[in-house]
Amino acid sequence: MSQRRGSGRPTIADVARAAGVGAITVSRAIRRPEQVSRELRERIDLAIRELNYVPDPQAQVLASGRSNVIGVILPSLTNNVYADVMQGIYDRIEGSGFQIQIANTRYSEDEEDRLLQLFAGQRPAAMLITGIDQSDATRAYLAKADFPVVQIMEHAPDPIDMLIGFSHVEAARVAVRHLMEEGSRRIGFLGARMDPRMLRRREGYRAQLREHGLYDPAREAMTSAPSSVSQGRALSGRLFDAASDTDALFCANDDLALGALFECMARGRRVPEDVAIVGFNDLEMMAAAVPAITSVQTHRYRMGKMAIDMLIDRIEEREVPERGVDLGFQLIVRESSRRG
Repeated sequence: MSQRRGSGRPTIADVARAAGVGAITVSRAIRRPEQVSRELRERIDLAIRELNYVPDPQAQVLASGRSNVIGVILPSLTNNVYADVMQGIYDRIEGSGFQIQIANTRYSEDEEDRLLQLFAGQRPAAMLITGIDQSDATRAYLAKADFPVVQIMEHAPDPIDMLIGFSHVEAARVAVRHLMEEGSRRIGFLGARMDPRMLRRREGYRAQLREHGLYDPAREAMTSAPSSVSQGRALSGRLFDAASDTDALFCANDDLALGALFECMARGRRVPEDVAIVGFNDLEMMAAAVPAITSVQTHRYRMGKMAIDMLIDRIEEREVPERGVDLGFQLIVRESSRRG
């Protein structure tokens, strides 16, 4: 039986030599035993027992030097939207033999570039990144990387590698179209932080209104500050002061919609009779509000889970049917916008 290198703990390469197989086969037997023949599993199990090998959870390195870590880069670790994505990621990663390493860009493109370079230098098994607005240099770098990459939260025709999400532009158009169908014509927009996904929601809002000659720039209220309920109150108050006849609000986040509802209550404006309100993402508080708030439902948990599915399939050399997956969205209509 082959002995471990030096005086340190036995490695996966030691197990591979002892079993007479490749390190990748050992790794697969540990992570996905159903993919390895019974005979090979028995040889590998015997080698593991004789060497007292214990997989290192921090660095299970294959023959190629690649780790079992999937890097996940998100713009926020406190936003409820990404909490749902992470729940899907963790539920899928459990028992897979892979681990997650998370980093937070805080909505900074420069920080995203830095973290991507840092993660890539650690030879991850794969990477999950948010959005489609990476710099040209980063896109070129990742396109040449020797690990799979999936972008989440958006849908576009030209992914770096793989992509899963939905169209923010089309989702916004559907929300505004609904307000128009319910009789609103003087529709305002509330937006905070104004990251690329917010800008695309604003783009959809503008496009839908312009098609019908209803767009009025005076009905937009935005801030670079993070989205919050208090910002929703402040922005809607500012918009009402500038355009008092506004009869509906498309809010680019749910917390803004809840704040707008509170501001309407404070001003004695009835919802939806005087002002209809639609939010975005359909967080739990939308159904709990009084009146309950209409919102664009996005499939965040499913997105996180399917993104990891795509990465693991690529790592393990299984076919991924679609490089770009459009999960779509659903407008959940509630009392805040229903006038019929």
